[in-house]
Amino acid sequence: MSSFFYCFGQGIKNIRRNRLFSIASIATMTVCIFLFGIMYFVLINVQYNLLQLETGVGATVFFREGISDQELLDLRDKIKEVDGVKRIEYVSAEKAWEKFKADHFDNSDSEMLKSFGDDNPLQYSSSFEIYFTSVEKQLTAVEEIRGMEADGVRYVNNAEDLVKTLTSLNRGLSVGAIVLIILLLAIALFLISTTVSIGISVRAREIQIQSLIGATDLFIRGPFLVEGVLIGLLGAAIPLSVLYAMYYKLVQLVSTKLNILGTINFVDVNEVFAVLAPLSACIGVGIGFFGSYFTLNRELRKFRKL
Repeated sequence: MSSFFYCFGQGIKNIRRNRLFSIASIATMTVCIFLFGIMYFVLINVQYNLLQLETGVGATVFFREGISDQELLDLRDKIKEVDGVKRIEYVSAEKAWEKFKADHFDNSDSEMLKSFGDDNPLQYSSSFEIYFTSVEKQLTAVEEIRGMEADGVRYVNNAEDLVKTLTSLNRGLSVGAIVLIILLLAIALFLISTTVSIGISVRAREIQIQSLIGATDLFIRGPFLVEGVLIGLLGAAIPLSVLYAMYYKLVQLVSTKLNILGTINFVDVNEVFAVLAPLSACIGVGIGFFGSYFTLNRELRKFRKL
């Protein structure tokens, strides 16, 4: 236990001695984790919205006026055969009108509702709501269904632009995130390695004395490993605090003020950070530990040859 506290105390001293490089290492790690968090926000929300599109109604098929019941059954069977179609639900004009009233009218609009009387303004709005197995198959399936005009299809409504945008964004961000994170992690590893190397050179005489009196490798390495881990933890804790506040405020702003984005859903902040926080901490600690470990191996080998 005394050795542990000694290593911990020396690790903190090492950070103080090499303030400039320690601050640079923490700052680089902070930027790295911060950008990683931004990328994670975007990726998880894009994937979440893609999943919503997969599990929600992908397209609505409206029929031509006067279509018979038998033609509807034949059309449903033909649509079922399209690759990518998972499920079809029939929505009558009456059901469509009831849903429209529930979504767009309240008690204050009772007089307006009375003006319709028994008429159904959506009498030609019976439709098939189509669910797809995946977003990737949705676009091609919709095009095939649109070609069924001779079978009674009048119009197909789907979020085509949103599907294309989210799919392209998901692919592009995945590649961009990997490249950017690798670059930043390499810079962070370099700075932590430099910080540890300077710490070893500053404590060269002390390390030599410890070796001569029989100190173990773990005892000598301990303070530098603690230094790397602490730098990694600080580099992860700072951006996580900022990211939490930023994401929480962003979701509140979009949900309450920017109604134009009502079609976009956000993953709950606690659900996001249940994964992001431990993942970022592991990245920070991992870079700090392994950056210190491999630098120690290299520098101590040089030191022992002297």
